[in-house]
Amino acid sequence: MRNEFTAIVEQDGPWHIAYCAEVPGANGQGASREECLNNLREAIAMILEHRREESLRALPPEAKQELVVVG
Repeated sequence: MRNEFTAIVEQDGPWHIAYCAEVPGANGQGASREECLNNLREAIAMILEHRREESLRALPPEAKQELVVVG
């Protein structure tokens, strides 16, 4: 497993819309399926980056950081 997420993609008239099951708030849309998925990828990346920054900002000074790799 490596940074893999589930995209739920639907078509609504001429538009493709998608959301990510694992990352609440991550949505994408586009005139094509490819554009929709690219927009969803960008949304996922932005949300995860923002969450990381916010959580690190709240760390107490004595806390230690360790890198954990999954997969």
